[in-house]
Amino acid sequence: MAMASTVKVVLGSIAFAIFWVMAVFPAVPFLPIGRTAGSLLGAMLMVIFQVITPDQAYAAIDLPILGLLFGTMVVSVYLESADMFKYLGRMLSWKSRGPKDLLCRICLISAISSALFTNDTSCVVLTEFVLKIARQHNLPPHPFLLALASSANIGSSATPIGNPQNLVIAVQSKIPFGKFLIGILPAMFVGVAVNALILLTMYWKLLNSHKDEEDATAEVVAEEDVTSHRFSPATMSHFTSLNSQEWNSRLESMSLQNSPNVNGNGSHAETLRNRTSLVENEINRVSSGTFESARITNESKEVSTDGGSQRREETVPSRGIGSVITLVNVLLRQLSRGKESLSSEWKRVLRKSCVYLITLGMLVSLLMGLNMSWTAITAALALVVLDFKDARPSLEKVSYSLLIFFCGMFITVDGFNKTGIPSALWEFMEPYAEIDHVGGIAVLAAVILVLSNLASNVPTVLLLGGRVAASAAAISAADEKKAWLILAWVSTVAGNLSLVGSAANLIVCEQAHRAPHLGYTLSFWNHLKFGVPSTLIVTAIGLPLIR
Repeated sequence: MAMASTVKVVLGSIAFAIFWVMAVFPAVPFLPIGRTAGSLLGAMLMVIFQVITPDQAYAAIDLPILGLLFGTMVVSVYLESADMFKYLGRMLSWKSRGPKDLLCRICLISAISSALFTNDTSCVVLTEFVLKIARQHNLPPHPFLLALASSANIGSSATPIGNPQNLVIAVQSKIPFGKFLIGILPAMFVGVAVNALILLTMYWKLLNSHKDEEDATAEVVAEEDVTSHRFSPATMSHFTSLNSQEWNSRLESMSLQNSPNVNGNGSHAETLRNRTSLVENEINRVSSGTFESARITNESKEVSTDGGSQRREETVPSRGIGSVITLVNVLLRQLSRGKESLSSEWKRVLRKSCVYLITLGMLVSLLMGLNMSWTAITAALALVVLDFKDARPSLEKVSYSLLIFFCGMFITVDGFNKTGIPSALWEFMEPYAEIDHVGGIAVLAAVILVLSNLASNVPTVLLLGGRVAASAAAISAADEKKAWLILAWVSTVAGNLSLVGSAANLIVCEQAHRAPHLGYTLSFWNHLKFGVPSTLIVTAIGLPLIR
């Protein structure tokens, strides 16, 4: 592509530079407006400077990518409401065999969840789990936070829905979901294993120096939470020594305290059976006391003719009958509440099952090669409809600022492309970056790695994608697909180089800093010491495995 006029080149470069500064440093002192507003500003300047026309700006917005991104975000919201990520968090500490085992689990679970539910979502919901587990086991948090962020980036490279740049590549390259997965999956698994090995090597002494001791206080609180809503013989044994009025008031208060708040159908049924047997025992005890009182009353009538004494003895059976009635009423209320609780529990289980089945159906449809954008949107709308309630609270959790950021970025990058600068740079590098030999792949990977950390990975894919694919297509169709997959692999793993290299890193850092009572700051240099060797080694090992 020929270079545009000097005026367009200068103005287009200024607009792109403003966009780049806002994307990489969203809180710069002279213009702290954030990434989303920065992308819109860059897009608007491209139109104002007449680098592109308004019609070209609208045409630059890639609707299939936005639709796929929106659909996957909605599905992730419903999966979070169905406790999917809570179960993943529990898997981190289930039968853990020490800090090294925990670190490897974090790497594996983070990678798999990121491949299926995007890396940003996995980092948002798993960061606090990782912090809590590290605190409970008296472990330093930063090796585990690094494991979470870096493995999320590596794992997200395996699927088109793993991260935003893969969405762009999948839509532009038209590579089916299944072929995309098969092409990068071996590199992803080997990359995760190598990344975990690097973490273990760097922090072996640090992990050995901390004892694997669980926080006993946390377990005591958890046990209290389980048993505090049940009747026990110890608390029921002194009730028979109370008079009827005290018994009624105590029983009423306990019935309110023990309102159903049960986690499972089995435990709830067991609780109801315990309550029923206890109340029946009390009824039998009161009934036997009533009959005994009646016998004493009859004997007292024969021995004494004192009317006051007779009236005093006759009040005993009436108090016993009143207590029996109260106990029966309490039992009926508890059974009614139990039925309501069981009904709501079944509804909750049914809702979760629907969410999981629809998500599984979406993944199967993607593997079958159906249109990715419409498949994700269909799954999202199916979840909205089957939820059968106002979807506004769920839809409000979607990151619309990210969608707007993509719109501005599409326009800004398209305007910068029209200046001719990216084409000129690629024409200079193309002879050295041919994909049909090892040296060319190494040069191409180095270019992608540097640009991904300078201009961010999604703009790099938008700038280089078409040019790299066209250069590889001149060799063969297979090389064209391989070029797209190499671009996906390197641009994604490149995010591990520094703390600002990917949004997943920044999310982990921010979530860890803001976590209540668990706050931890992951420093730029701590990340860089691990990020540089990990990125270079994992990228190099994964390249030969790209198919």
